[in-house]
Amino acid sequence: MSIWRRKPIHAFHSDAKKSELNRVLTKWGLTSLGIGAIIGGGIFTLTGIAAHDHAGPALAIAFVLAGVACTFAALCYAEFSSILPVEGSAYAYSYGTVGELFAWFIGWNLILEYMMGATTVAVSWSGYFDKLLHLFGINLPLWLVNDPLTAAEKAAELGIEAPTFAFNLPAFIITWIVTGILVKGIKEAARTNNLIVILKVTVVIFVIIMGAFYINTANWLPFIPEHIVDAKGVGHFGWSGIGTAASIVFFAYIGFDAVSTQAGEAINPKKDVPFAIVMSLVICTVLYILVSLVLTGMVKYDALDLKAPVASAFSSIGQPWAVYIITIAAVAGLTSVMMVMMLGQTRIFLGMAKDGLLPKNLFGRLHPKFKTPYRSTLVVGGVISIIASFTPIDKVSEMCSMGTLLAFSMVCLAVWMLRVRQPDLERPYKTPYLPVIATLGILSNLILMSQVRIGTWYAFICWGILGIIVYFAYSRKNSHLHPGNEEKANNY
Repeated sequence: MSIWRRKPIHAFHSDAKKSELNRVLTKWGLTSLGIGAIIGGGIFTLTGIAAHDHAGPALAIAFVLAGVACTFAALCYAEFSSILPVEGSAYAYSYGTVGELFAWFIGWNLILEYMMGATTVAVSWSGYFDKLLHLFGINLPLWLVNDPLTAAEKAAELGIEAPTFAFNLPAFIITWIVTGILVKGIKEAARTNNLIVILKVTVVIFVIIMGAFYINTANWLPFIPEHIVDAKGVGHFGWSGIGTAASIVFFAYIGFDAVSTQAGEAINPKKDVPFAIVMSLVICTVLYILVSLVLTGMVKYDALDLKAPVASAFSSIGQPWAVYIITIAAVAGLTSVMMVMMLGQTRIFLGMAKDGLLPKNLFGRLHPKFKTPYRSTLVVGGVISIIASFTPIDKVSEMCSMGTLLAFSMVCLAVWMLRVRQPDLERPYKTPYLPVIATLGILSNLILMSQVRIGTWYAFICWGILGIIVYFAYSRKNSHLHPGNEEKANNY
């Protein structure tokens, strides 16, 4: 059937040779992009909820488990990126192994990871920026820093009249600032990201080193609190609590796969992209584990603040000035996460446009001077800015996680299938013990998907149905693999 047609591997290599993208990224530049995508607001927020409600001091174990689950997918991404050094990420990998409809469905759901992920980050950035302004005595009106629903909820909490109009201006502005940087070029985006990564990694190391002087080892006892069940029948702590905490902090790792979307701009993608994927994940996992140990050592887990655990921990030990540094780092960190997410989304759209599955004039055109997919970047920026300005953060964050988990599972499956179908294919990097790694990767991500709310599943199914409709209405007949479209592919 035509919906299962696969793009030949040699066609991917031909695309790479014809690519007009600027190849300027080194292996450490790619690693910096990976770290920029991973370390964001999650480390400064999710740690409080995970430790306070679920894992206690064993939050460190939860980070280990989540890191291991990500490693399974990362190793599979690494092998694929060495075989197919193109910008399509999981979409391209699936197109070359499973088939067109399957690849389209993955690409369609990567919109949830990258575009909805960037939207979530934009809203979160606005929240941290508002906190930063508060620290300096600047208070913006409620209607100017929140979406309509959130503004109404906050007004009710404060006992004041709900505003008739609300618009999240900071989220809108930061989206267009990032969009402008991305239109200008990958070199400018990489430089900006490198500066931000240096800043936030420095602050994370500062938290670890300074916090270590205030650790009270008594706060680590018991390291794994006894399992309890609350009045609502919900379990907390024990090993099951550690598992729940792992599913929460897993989303602090989302972003390492964005490295694979930059293969078209890497100097030596076959070697450098696998290196950057694994290295960025290893570095961030070590930092996360150390931060979790310091945090639960500074403050007893049941006394951690849920909204700003790291900042409040330093306030509790008489170091309120550190709150300024941590808040600034969170604002900067979220900026780089957003940048890499938007960068990844436009490169996936570019790969799909090259294959004819999306309109070339809109998603495949490169700027004559900057050599960036500028039209696609403007569209992505416009959509994100509008959604972020008017939508509560919780409405988009869970959809982001669904798209990510599905992509991770499918990459693990696809790399295994390719190993069986084309065992003699050149693989500069080979995933060790692939059947075991791929199986564990698929299972771990499917288990995490099963923990998502039923309402999110309904929305995910509706999104998937919409994607199938778009495929049969446009993409299938415009695909370069569709009979009669071969000339389009040759003239691209």
